[in-house]
Amino acid sequence: MLLLYVTVAFIPDILGFPRRIPIGGLFDSDEMIQKAFEISIKAVNKNFTAAQHAKDIFLIPKTEKINKNAFQVANIACELVSSEVAGIFGPQDKSTASYVQSMCDTLDIPHIVARWDSEPKRSNVINLYPHSDILSVFFQDLIEEYKWKEYAILYDNADSLIRMNRLLKLPNTTTINAKVFHLGSGLNFRKAMKEVKMSEYRNIVIDCSYNILASVLEQALQVGILSEGYRIIIASMDLQTLNLEPYKYSGVNLTGIRLIDPESSTVQRILQFRPLNWSLPNGSHLKVETALAYDAIQLFASGYARLRDSIKGENFKALFCNGTEIWGHGFSLSNYIRNEQIHGLSGMIKFDTAGFRSEFELDIVNLGSQGLQKVGKWKTNFGFRWKSEHRIPGIDDEKSLRHKHFLVLIALTDPYGMLKESSSIMTGNDRYEGFGIDIIYEMSNILGFNYTFEVQTDNAYGSFNNVTQKWNGMLGKIIADEADLAITDLTITAERETAVDFTTPFMNLGISVLYRKPTSAAPGLLSFLGPFSTDVWLHLIGAYVVVSSLLFVIGKFCPVEWTNPYPCIKEPEVLETPFTLLDTPFLVIGAVLKAATGFAPAGISTRSLAVAWWFFALLMGATYVANLAAALSTKSVVWSFKIVEELAFQQKIKYGAKEGGSTLAFFRDSQHPPYRIMYNYMMDHKAEVLMDSNEKGVWKTQHENYAFLMESSSIEYIKQRKCNVTQIGGLLDSKSYGIAMKKNAPYRTELNRALLRLQENGRIGELQDKWWRQKRGGDTCEEKGKVQVEPLSYEDVKGLFIIMITGIALSWIIAAWAFLWNIRDIAIRHNVSFKEVIIEELKFLIKCSSKKVIKRRKSIETIKSNNTGF
Repeated sequence: MLLLYVTVAFIPDILGFPRRIPIGGLFDSDEMIQKAFEISIKAVNKNFTAAQHAKDIFLIPKTEKINKNAFQVANIACELVSSEVAGIFGPQDKSTASYVQSMCDTLDIPHIVARWDSEPKRSNVINLYPHSDILSVFFQDLIEEYKWKEYAILYDNADSLIRMNRLLKLPNTTTINAKVFHLGSGLNFRKAMKEVKMSEYRNIVIDCSYNILASVLEQALQVGILSEGYRIIIASMDLQTLNLEPYKYSGVNLTGIRLIDPESSTVQRILQFRPLNWSLPNGSHLKVETALAYDAIQLFASGYARLRDSIKGENFKALFCNGTEIWGHGFSLSNYIRNEQIHGLSGMIKFDTAGFRSEFELDIVNLGSQGLQKVGKWKTNFGFRWKSEHRIPGIDDEKSLRHKHFLVLIALTDPYGMLKESSSIMTGNDRYEGFGIDIIYEMSNILGFNYTFEVQTDNAYGSFNNVTQKWNGMLGKIIADEADLAITDLTITAERETAVDFTTPFMNLGISVLYRKPTSAAPGLLSFLGPFSTDVWLHLIGAYVVVSSLLFVIGKFCPVEWTNPYPCIKEPEVLETPFTLLDTPFLVIGAVLKAATGFAPAGISTRSLAVAWWFFALLMGATYVANLAAALSTKSVVWSFKIVEELAFQQKIKYGAKEGGSTLAFFRDSQHPPYRIMYNYMMDHKAEVLMDSNEKGVWKTQHENYAFLMESSSIEYIKQRKCNVTQIGGLLDSKSYGIAMKKNAPYRTELNRALLRLQENGRIGELQDKWWRQKRGGDTCEEKGKVQVEPLSYEDVKGLFIIMITGIALSWIIAAWAFLWNIRDIAIRHNVSFKEVIIEELKFLIKCSSKKVIKRRKSIETIKSNNTGF
């Protein structure tokens, strides 16, 4: 029976790695690190682990206190190794840690640390501290996110400069200006801080050891750089553990970082597990290295469980520093540990392929009256993610309007502000819709302000009364503090800007004329001449005359064209040609009119000319028919006037504008003579032509012979819905709509930035398309693109004439060659001079006769046309 009990007790050791694992710990100064080490071992032994598979593991701590004496540390480490430990944690000091790391590498024992290392190397060491290069990347990203163009760095040792190395390189690659200041070696840092203050740097990065951080902040407050107007970044991840009560109301914009999120469910669960007895009120008092010590043991237990499950029949060995034997499984255990992923006090713990903790997440905290508040987070490879209510100093200042309430004036003017069409009763802001309504809504989403709409019942936008010396309408209410903002089709003018401020324009436009669509013109008797311009008709007539003349002449030159009119007579006395003065023009015009003339040239020269003319006539005819069909399908219109200036010099059409509006003010202030005439006319007929609203002006335009002067944007909206009106002429000026607010309003810059953002992302354009072309009957009168048929000019058909001229030249060359060859043949055959034959033939051609009498004589005989091949 005793043998059975002994066997059962030692089954784990018989079958594989023992479940009782000794682990060594070397601690130099911070007692909380040793306490966290022991608490984590206690948690593992109670099966309170970060990994389920790490249960049933029992760790035996073997801890030692050390100092900075390298010889003593080496001896203590050797004693731990000889006690069969599976791994060693610590120490924190860089100089002594290097000895322990070298020994662990030699004996193949995992070495676990939780400290910042400026030169991490791949070995058996497992460092849970975030990789130094990635931390440096974070600070660079933060500076770039804040868009700091100049900053000062306060540091205390070389490690600080290594962490800030990327910030020191930025001035060499961009327009950023940076300067470093050493805090000094003593406990008085005021001298360096005064230098920073004198340098007038407002953006400061403070990187110093945690031991002096409290003193640095205290002296910074005394010197005055921890005050309003300064933006400070604290590089220490333990900032939250300090008492920051003295700085909450200093006015400084202080940003810190933390690896430990005290609000994390994992942190709260671990700290609130009573058997562990942390003796901490909450996670904000937990330092980074302390938390990493706890996570290190959890990670070790998880990795050891993986090794235990994969390798059987091994046990720990007592190793000696002066021996040659190694454990043999230390490298495997190190790899298992690096391959683990657990959620600990410091967040997700994960190592990259090189064995470094390069993937981690940092919280960005900001000091306010409520203490440190989380405003965002940064994650490797993902960058920053800010809370919606946070504003980046100098970048997102517009978020200072969050929760501010504005009273916004609107006018019921389509499409800027309208009552919703609904069968149910609506209240508050839900009653209204429109372009201006949507702009305010989009801006509130960006800036976070609240708003209430109020309708301007008299629809008066605002004009200055010279009698009362006051502004009326919307602008009057803003000046009197009865409203905060006004948005509608409110034009920005120099006069209005003397009384109120405007945002950057959300729409650009100009003054134009709204008038009834023109009537169609009756077709004329000579409409069929419309497809070609006058010069084309003249060129066409000229081409006809030239081709007819040339065909007549070439027909005389070409012997083949002289034929026997009586086929039964073998030796006729007379030859005839079809190219006569009467027939040739008829044959040429027949080709143009596609008439059957029976015309069939026989000679090469005449055929060349005929082909060129036929091709020319074919294309010219097709072009004429196509352009004529388009011209007949498009009715021309009769414009009563085409430009605004014509209104000033006629009496039939009445014209006017909105009374008290910016359009009327434009004509009042203009020095252009026609505009002065128009303004005087409108003032002389004020009761008849000046309208108190755009709607009345549009109605009058539709039903009377009246032209209404108004903004082009409103005309575009009306054209989409009133099919019998249109815009005449171009823009008379260039103006813009903006949101009005009280003079020197502090939120003008924020509103401008929000509008600019809406313009850059295309949202303003989307809203304009929505309210102009989609909602409330948009595109009802969408004008289809009309075909504007213009008479074809000579330049349009110049190529056809060139083709015809080329054919003429070719036929003329061939005709001349055939004529001369025939003369040569006659001269040789009848033994007469070449000159005599030419003179005889030319005399005959000059007679323009259609019949050629064959004379038989000794000197010369004109032979039949079939004697030559031309």
